[in-house]
Amino acid sequence: MKKGIHPENYRLVAFKDMSNEDVFLTKSTAQTKETIEVDGAEYPLIKLEISRTSHPFYTGKTKLVDSAGRIDKFKNKYKKFKK
Repeated sequence: MKKGIHPENYRLVAFKDMSNEDVFLTKSTAQTKETIEVDGAEYPLIKLEISRTSHPFYTGKTKLVDSAGRIDKFKNKYKKFKK
């Protein structure tokens, strides 16, 4: 790595997916006040809502959410235009 091109706080950071408790380490300059212990070492912690281990695109687990029959309401509203 070339000297002087990265910020001083470029270090290993733990990212934790809060939906499935998955933790992974990568280098980052993200600021945080929380820490976590991983494999006996302490790292700054960034909490994520969704990551590659829980995102439906990567996991293949997509959900169809139909609240209050919205799809049926749409079909009923526009069936008069159907040929």
